[in-house]
Amino acid sequence: MSGIAGIALASGRLPDLGVLDRMTRALAHRGPDGRGHHVSGPVALSHTRLAVIDPAGGDQPLFAGPAALIANGGILNDLDLREANALACSTGSDCEPPLHLWRRDGLRFADHLRGMYAIAIHDRAARRVVLARDPFGIKPLYLAQIEGGVAFASEPSAILATGLVRPRIRAEARDELLQLRFTTGAETIFEGIRRLLPGETLVLGNGAVLERARREALPEGGPEPITEDAALDRFGAAFRESVALHQRSDLPLGLLLSGGTESAAVLAMMARLSTRPVLAYTAGFDIPGASDERERAARAARAAGARHERVGVTEAELWRHLPEIVACMDDPAANPGIVTTWFLARRAREEVTVLLSGEGGDELLAGYGRHRAAMRPWWLGGKAMRAHGAFDRLNVLREAPRAWRDGVAAVEAAALTGGRTRLQAAQALDIADSLPNDLLAKLDRCLMAHGVEGRTPFLDEAVARACWRLPDSMKVRNGRGKWLLRQWLAREFPACEPFARKQGSAVPLGAWIASTADRLAPLVAAQPGVAEIARPDRILPLFRAAGGKREGFAAWNLLFWALWHGRHVEGRRMEGDVFEALSAR
Repeated sequence: MSGIAGIALASGRLPDLGVLDRMTRALAHRGPDGRGHHVSGPVALSHTRLAVIDPAGGDQPLFAGPAALIANGGILNDLDLREANALACSTGSDCEPPLHLWRRDGLRFADHLRGMYAIAIHDRAARRVVLARDPFGIKPLYLAQIEGGVAFASEPSAILATGLVRPRIRAEARDELLQLRFTTGAETIFEGIRRLLPGETLVLGNGAVLERARREALPEGGPEPITEDAALDRFGAAFRESVALHQRSDLPLGLLLSGGTESAAVLAMMARLSTRPVLAYTAGFDIPGASDERERAARAARAAGARHERVGVTEAELWRHLPEIVACMDDPAANPGIVTTWFLARRAREEVTVLLSGEGGDELLAGYGRHRAAMRPWWLGGKAMRAHGAFDRLNVLREAPRAWRDGVAAVEAAALTGGRTRLQAAQALDIADSLPNDLLAKLDRCLMAHGVEGRTPFLDEAVARACWRLPDSMKVRNGRGKWLLRQWLAREFPACEPFARKQGSAVPLGAWIASTADRLAPLVAAQPGVAEIARPDRILPLFRAAGGKREGFAAWNLLFWALWHGRHVEGRRMEGDVFEALSAR
């Protein structure tokens, strides 16, 4: 894991190295182990390194002939690519093969890659810069048109640090964030900054986009006939291979362990493949009545022979660190899970540099209630995905958001194609937008805030092939999602209680907001970003009622927006605890 940034200008222009330095410094947290840069004519590349593979010899940029590469991520099939293509690599870095493949195959070089990556290559001979992002969008990459060319980086904050793009908010994206907790599509919340889409490859020349290609994450087609035994064997083989590849590291690694089936599956396979006990971390909340997965996770860890570390999060710690937690989400995702992920990463960094997680299992194997609801026709209680927003019918916002679901609807219309079932379409909708722009953004930013690399074994092309075209009945049965995974765990790791009712590990944000509503609500109401969109007289009643599910969602979204806007739009440092940060001007 690293940070990458660059400037690609029109011919005859020279990049400002001061601008490149500001971008590099803005990404320092992503790469504490070193920096490197490449400047040639109108192109400048910068890299901040978190050394995981070949720590001694894998500094970037990497060079081959007239081409230079910087990359963030990991190429899982690095060794296979070297052998099968007889690549003349000069380092042990897993990111070097893409450089040689670009020189051989051009725009389609990324078709050979298996893994998680955001890549930039400058080919001086071709006068081109190529940008590529992995098909699931595990690693982020952003770009913006600037005077005379294009700037790109691992985080929007690095582009904003140039001073060449102003932090102006797109109202449509703001409404998406408030209603959905994330934003959709290629356009970000900032005017002029867009995401490279998952699986997208761009070629830049003379300061403009010349070519595009897109590599899909999911296999084509609807469900295929297969027996349950064959499906279990196929999944087990693909998952074993994926976890083995994701465990490749020259530095210590661990696991984010919840009480759910996905991380339990990763734990079981890690334990099977490792020669040492797995180091697993689980978060919980010290508040009476809060859902807490620590005990179930501990039972699974004991059964796997893992060393288990429990991380408790208190209300006082939340208020103390919330401004810096929100600050790390520069591409905003108001997922409450940012709280637990941030605290887990902080604790894990004391011992490990790489953390595996179960992200993606719910999407590939239909684990959400909304997936099951989408299977049913409307007359049997079925409903569209994400049909309701957090602020619906609460009468808190000055104007009710109207177009907040347009991005979801656009992907929804495209998802029901190629023989897909209603269930597959619902899964595809999540994989296209909420997975990269919410869950994976959360994992990336919260881990990288502490210099930790996140890895997701479920989000692998072989695992996707094993799961995606399963019959619906092997994903959802008897009102339960992830049926095949539960069956596999019942066979391979029954100690994790795969058919037990999920406890969940919801952060008790609503209860904590309600407990301090009289102090917190006036501070939130006074924030410029909140004052322009919300009715001030409705914020205190909303916060006092935040113990309720709907009110709690909305109150948290508004608190997140207040802190995020202060940091990333107003440019305030937002130092101290949440009350100090909101009080400062």
